[in-house]
Amino acid sequence: MTSYQLPARRTSKRALPKGTAAAVGGTVAALAVVALVNRYLARKAERDNPPQGRFIDVDGVRLHYIDRGSGTTIVLLHGNGSMIQDFESSGVLETAARKYRVIAFDRPGFGYSTRPRGIVWTADAQAELIHRALGQMGVQRATVLGHSWGASVALGLAMKYPQTVVGLVLASGYYYPSVRADVLLLSGPALPVLGDILSYTVSPIISRLLWPLLLRKIFGPAPVPNKFNGFPKEMAVRPSQIRASAAETALMIPNAVSMQRRYSSLKNPVVIIAGDQDRLVNIDQQSARLHRDMGQSKLRRVAGAGHMVHQTAPALVMAALEESLTESGELASEGGPHAASPRAKGSAPPLPRHVGAEAHGRRGQLDVGT
Repeated sequence: MTSYQLPARRTSKRALPKGTAAAVGGTVAALAVVALVNRYLARKAERDNPPQGRFIDVDGVRLHYIDRGSGTTIVLLHGNGSMIQDFESSGVLETAARKYRVIAFDRPGFGYSTRPRGIVWTADAQAELIHRALGQMGVQRATVLGHSWGASVALGLAMKYPQTVVGLVLASGYYYPSVRADVLLLSGPALPVLGDILSYTVSPIISRLLWPLLLRKIFGPAPVPNKFNGFPKEMAVRPSQIRASAAETALMIPNAVSMQRRYSSLKNPVVIIAGDQDRLVNIDQQSARLHRDMGQSKLRRVAGAGHMVHQTAPALVMAALEESLTESGELASEGGPHAASPRAKGSAPPLPRHVGAEAHGRRGQLDVGT
């Protein structure tokens, strides 16, 4: 019999149209140039703003921190996208260091602290890291002030290690899950692969363009104070920090979901302070609700203040710190184991005892003016 063989199929490789190929090549080249420029600007920012503190290695993470003053220990934890210089420019760090030992950390991925990618840096994971760092420093007891995302880390630290965290001040925190469009809009740089491309190319440009709008959002309704000019913006728009900030934005809601059931277990003194006109986090849905869920807490609503309450009302934040220290017994009677030195010149005054009409009949709540 005669056998027949089908002719082999011809395979052809279709080339991209010349116009399309040129556009793709041009885009890739442009992104590469932008990435190189952003890398140069990041290194320049680091040269212009060298580390001000010390470094400690904890489980493969290199943490940058400032350790100033002496006496009872206060730990400061900044918010998302920020760094130690936020507390420095606010005046809170300097004022507190006149009377106490103050340790302020760059949290993982911010400032000069590293953020290894093999770990999901939830608030609990960061709390564990900070606790180990404090242990290496010989700190056994501390009052912790956390702002915004740092408030979640402070809560995680206090709930897991109540013997270490003897008092808490929570400023402008996000504690309960809610629908937030900004989470979707700002989480892109945290995505695998695509996030790196965004972080090293277009995201720093967009961040610089939106910087004035962001400041109006977080400071409003108060104006941005001149002292904040000392905050190193170029450090905040480095690709590495943009990626860390996006990751924390993506973790906001899951983090609140995982932590909210444990809040009532915390028995140590807690002072919650927030601006009553916060445009980023709703005070009634977050701080006021947390106050209701924590029987031992006190709520301080700062009239006319926004999200950056430590910047616009630093004296009230310092007063909240001292209130927490008193409640926890860290400001013991003179001669006691945790006795504090007399009030230094220029330190914060006692928390005002003016009670607004809205506060009457509410447990532990005061409305205070700036």
